Amino acid sequence: MDPAMDPAMDPGWEPGEPGEPSWARPGAALGGRGLLALAAASGAAVWATWAVLLMPGFRRVPLRLQVPAPLTLCACWYRHPHPCACRYQHPHPCACWYQHPDPLCLLVPAPQSLCLQVPYQPSSPRQVANTLALLRGRAGKTVDLGSGDGRLVLEAYKQGLRPALGFELNPWLLCLANYRAWRAGYHGKISFLKKDLWKVNLSDCHNVIVFLAPSVKPPLATKLLAELPDDARVVAGRYPFPSWSPSSTLGQGLDQVWAYDIKEVRRQEQGRAQQSQI
Repeated sequence: MDPAMDPAMDPGWEPGEPGEPSWARPGAALGGRGLLALAAASGAAVWATWAVLLMPGFRRVPLRLQVPAPLTLCACWYRHPHPCACRYQHPHPCACWYQHPDPLCLLVPAPQSLCLQVPYQPSSPRQVANTLALLRGRAGKTVDLGSGDGRLVLEAYKQGLRPALGFELNPWLLCLANYRAWRAGYHGKISFLKKDLWKVNLSDCHNVIVFLAPSVKPPLATKLLAELPDDARVVAGRYPFPSWSPSSTLGQGLDQVWAYDIKEVRRQEQGRAQQSQI
């Protein structure tokens, strides 16, 4: 049967008929409602692409962290809705963990493997400038742990911090970072690697940039102290390391960054350990 004669395919109007919708007329403009619907559909598609593919807050980062049972410290005690014993170090899980309002709190019954979500948030121009200011005059291998779109690595290379590389798990952000490097003319000169930051060896890194969630900072501090050389400097953005005293800081509010000299941090940690033994 000719499809044109099939009743199921008949739209129910004749060409040029008064009841024919405007979008069905050949060459007809979409009109205000059509344009609005098209814009809404396009916006929804862009948002869905960002949310599902690009925003790492929707992807699971395979971080296997073992939190020791003794001397567990709640990293967010200051946000507890009621007085809680977990503001101090204690040998048992916090009793209010199950009702905890912060999903990124590291206090969990240990040992337990975690798979944390680390959201991506691009660094602002001021954050980038402040970070590079605290690394000015330094040399040696520079890494960005969770490099995102690569803007910090790119600026570090421009400042003379070489080699410069970033570690990132999100493949879409890796593509974006490599594109930015290519567009800037630095393709092949800086590297972006799809590696889990917990599995890389940082013993040859002299400058480390960290723009990560606050819940990641305590276990990351342990890794950095165990692997970095004495002359290394760590620059943290947005959130400081809770147990470290910064050597210097720059900026205010969300643009504030903190610099930590590993040799000084180790000296402070040794002092605390000696005091605890007294």
